[in-house]
Amino acid sequence: MQRFLLRVGVLAILQGCARPAPVPGPTGHETPERAAKAEADLARPPPVLPPALAPVAPEVVAHGSRSVRSVALTFDACSTRDVSKYDERITHELIANQTPATIFLGGSWAREEAAHVRELASHPELFELENHTFTHPHMPAVKDDARVREELVRTQAEVQALTGRIPLFWRPPYGEYDARVVKIAADVGLITIEYDLASGDPDAHATKEKLVEWVLKKVQPGSIVVMHINHRRFHTSEALPGIIQGLRARGYQLVTVGEMLRESHGLPGAILDAGAP
Repeated sequence: MQRFLLRVGVLAILQGCARPAPVPGPTGHETPERAAKAEADLARPPPVLPPALAPVAPEVVAHGSRSVRSVALTFDACSTRDVSKYDERITHELIANQTPATIFLGGSWAREEAAHVRELASHPELFELENHTFTHPHMPAVKDDARVREELVRTQAEVQALTGRIPLFWRPPYGEYDARVVKIAADVGLITIEYDLASGDPDAHATKEKLVEWVLKKVQPGSIVVMHINHRRFHTSEALPGIIQGLRARGYQLVTVGEMLRESHGLPGAILDAGAP
């Protein structure tokens, strides 16, 4: 078990939504095939761009207050070249357990899974839908500042067109960022959200039991947990009831990232309401 924990704790943090290759190209993609798919996705006509958000301070948030027993469960829906399908079992578990969650949507994934995004948006009392870039690049490797901005703004447009709401937060693919990328995102009005607890669900050795054990072992007050909702081959949905019940049994309140930031960073409700339809 100790060997598994080390593997999940190190590899899953590096993996983000998939195992990254070491040398991404200038658009942030590690193979010509993925770069070509990204170009094709971005070449499609975009929805009408939403109103610009006010710039925010360049900040990276990885957890909430350590003095408040709240936890944010978050799920990435990654835009990748691989077969990437929506796992509706996760949504069903969250609804059945009345569990709030923040879901970071890849822009091209959202377009391909439009009906499912609308389904998620029909539960605003539970789900907060945010930005996970359009084509899922390694953002620090994207050389052109305008391309970084396009990855974010195109996703804003796609999510707003499908849900009526403008995202206020974004999560970097693979958990990778640098000061330049965070500043560009802040200028677009997006707060950068990371995590302090990688569930490890992409790992091939991550069984339902190991996922539950790992999350409950490593959780802290204010933790932001990252999982994935775009692959049915992961054991996330099977582990979710045990994770939810275990956290609540330990006295944790489950909240969205927005609710957590209202508590931990004093984020005004007016800012959170800025993205509402």
